[in-house]
Amino acid sequence: MRILVWHVHGGWMDAFVRGQHEYLVPTTPARDAWGLGRADRAWPASVVEIDPADVADAEVDVVVLQRPEELDEARRLLGGREVPMVFVEHNAPRVDVPNSRHPLRDRDDVTIAHVTHWNALMWDCGSTRTTVVEHGVVDPGPRYTGTLDRLGVVINEPVRRSRVVGTDLLPRFAAVAPVDVWGMGTERLPELDFGDRVVARGDVPADPMHAALAERRAYVHPNRWTSLGLSLIEAMHLAMPVLVLATTDAARTVPAEAGAIATDVEELVRASRTLLEDPDEARRRGAVAREAALARHALGRFTADWDDLLDDAVTRAVTRNRTASAALEGSAR
Repeated sequence: MRILVWHVHGGWMDAFVRGQHEYLVPTTPARDAWGLGRADRAWPASVVEIDPADVADAEVDVVVLQRPEELDEARRLLGGREVPMVFVEHNAPRVDVPNSRHPLRDRDDVTIAHVTHWNALMWDCGSTRTTVVEHGVVDPGPRYTGTLDRLGVVINEPVRRSRVVGTDLLPRFAAVAPVDVWGMGTERLPELDFGDRVVARGDVPADPMHAALAERRAYVHPNRWTSLGLSLIEAMHLAMPVLVLATTDAARTVPAEAGAIATDVEELVRASRTLLEDPDEARRRGAVAREAALARHALGRFTADWDDLLDDAVTRAVTRNRTASAALEGSAR
């Protein structure tokens, strides 16, 4: 298929574009939110940048949306052509939970694909068709050494997103061992006066970040209220033991034997001490983490699930168009 998709969530796209399709990615000179293009990502040649003005004449089999406003923009670019659409809901609802009404609620022209069962449970999508395609990631390999008596975490915008991603919890872990934080916006961490044991490591490309992360004794996932983080799944693929808040859909992915999972932060802090004091136990739990991640979040399963969903979306669109055409013919007689 030829899929029109904007580059919005880079980590998710890293997996999505590994399928057996051609991916048309709108690209503008400004390389802004509506035209980021490949952005120098190491993606397959099947990911093709396209000028938005050329979309109207391009062959497009399906559109994959990631922001509600993309629906109208896609229709505008397609020049009114009816093309099946799938909306990827990356986020857990933030307002009036559990009564949050999805912005694409009660529609018959789009399918909503949630990335976790938690999202599907919490969003009120009304009559809109929904499904769940759980995350998959490109396997970075079992690179864990755990040679450094430090903890690692990946959080984008830790100051702006604050309690949502559990930034305020980092000092509790830093009391046990230094915490190294990677991600966008980490340069602002000194504003929080956490001291020198919470260390901002910056926004680093995936490969060198994974190499550095794997040297830390354990991975901390302090997120209170987000969809299941790709960085957590990647850390598990690295064979890192993980210390995880048992919120949203984390319990579906993380077995207790993979490190520790709890809503009691002190329980996670105690577990971090155990892992720091016993490197062999840390390696054992990391091996469990990798096994669990491969079982649920392998890239092959992810791309196969998306193949099924895209085939279904196209088939449903064809059926809907035939039904509409038949109704028009019937009314014209």
